[in-house]
Amino acid sequence: MRLAAFFSVTVAVAASNTTQDPFEQWRGPEAGHVRGPCPFLNTFANHGFLPRSGKYITQKDLADGLFNAVHFDANISRFLFDFATRTNPEPNATWFSLDHLSRHKVLEHDASLSRVDAYVGHADVFNQQAFDETRSYWGDVVNVESGTASIIARMKTCKATNPTYSLSNLGEGFILGETAAFISILGDAQSITVDKRRVEYLFQNERLPTKLGWKRSSTPFSTDLLLGNLEKVRLEYEKQLKSTLQRKRSGG
Repeated sequence: MRLAAFFSVTVAVAASNTTQDPFEQWRGPEAGHVRGPCPFLNTFANHGFLPRSGKYITQKDLADGLFNAVHFDANISRFLFDFATRTNPEPNATWFSLDHLSRHKVLEHDASLSRVDAYVGHADVFNQQAFDETRSYWGDVVNVESGTASIIARMKTCKATNPTYSLSNLGEGFILGETAAFISILGDAQSITVDKRRVEYLFQNERLPTKLGWKRSSTPFSTDLLLGNLEKVRLEYEKQLKSTLQRKRSGG
């Protein structure tokens, strides 16, 4: 009896620990909850790293959430929070909600990797067709070259289908940063490579790909690391744009 009781308690404790693990505590948005155009922030809300409602996110909420979910340092969180609060229509806001991020041409931009342009439809909702185009440029492993190729492809498509297409320097910077970030977070930040399946899983499910072997990095993502990877994406982007322009001029 004592042995049976011991095993019962052990199993119960193990089950409780699993239940409390936020990486396994995924729930999609419920009635009254909001989500926005950023797959990662939506994902963090679905796991409870950010308020599950997606509303009234403070600087502390964002800093704690990004640290606990993906080990971002506080400088990155402060940078992102400063931009995010600009989307809140209230003056001098000290919080934001995920749906605020959908305000067009503040942070939300044309040529998303997984959303249609605001002119075409709902820019805050995942669009399979847009994402299928993006991932068609990836091999089994996404790297700087293939990630950049998908960015340029989405820009070309959106220019051709959206008569109001525009992209500010800030929007362009965020597109490049988003690619550097998803590769670094879900894959190897040093080689800047990631298993395509992990990226597909997160974008399509807005859920961290723990089932595919992903784990939170044991070392923090510093500002220097992410900015360094962003610079590598930017250089590849300029290289591919220049090559595209040269082909056009030569009639290729």
